[in-house]
Amino acid sequence: MDDLYAINAAKTDFRECFNFSDVSRLLAIADPEMVNFSDGMPWGIGRGGLDDLKFRLEKLFEQFNVQLAVIVIEIRIEGNAAYDYGWHEFTFTPKEGGEVVRRRDRYVDIWRKNEAGEWKLWMYMDNRDVADTFQPEEAPPLPDRIRDTAA
Repeated sequence: MDDLYAINAAKTDFRECFNFSDVSRLLAIADPEMVNFSDGMPWGIGRGGLDDLKFRLEKLFEQFNVQLAVIVIEIRIEGNAAYDYGWHEFTFTPKEGGEVVRRRDRYVDIWRKNEAGEWKLWMYMDNRDVADTFQPEEAPPLPDRIRDTAA
């Protein structure tokens, strides 16, 4: 299987873990030494980190129906390692009723190919996306030495 296709298929399994409340889909694509830097949670590594992630996801799925849309900006493959980055757009619908919560996270995944030739999620990092508050009119002017070379 083509490497790019294989990583895209694994990202599909990641998405479907949430959309079908099926933790096994995420665990199936996780490297045994996965490092998890999920926003708002303690970091985890290896079997202990995967056990903690499994527990947290099971609790999440008990309380919410979750829908995930994945927006991949780029997948870059470098030998037996690869990374992708983009956004995860979550919709959390409480099973007991209540307000629907929407959340958009920025993420970076690092993948590695194991000895069987399978791409596994080796490192996961995300944080909440924030609105760009930059106002061009509030930016200080460029110093003359920079402005003159920019033209």
